[in-house]
Amino acid sequence: MKAAIHPTYEEIRVMCACGNSFTTRSTHKGDLHVEICAACHPFFTGKQKLLDTAGRVERFRRKYAKSDAAKAEAAKK
Repeated sequence: MKAAIHPTYEEIRVMCACGNSFTTRSTHKGDLHVEICAACHPFFTGKQKLLDTAGRVERFRRKYAKSDAAKAEAAKK
């Protein structure tokens, strides 16, 4: 690495709106304030609900279950 051309890579503190905070390293100067983090995001906490009013997910699963079965049958032959 060449000297004096890279930005400083320092430890910063990230603070979420939920109150969670953690430290990480970044070239950003100062603390970061974020609205959502891994501690409060519904996907990571397991509270995410899948809303499927038109049956799209079930139709997708049926469609690809047929193709997976066909692939398995072709592999047997």
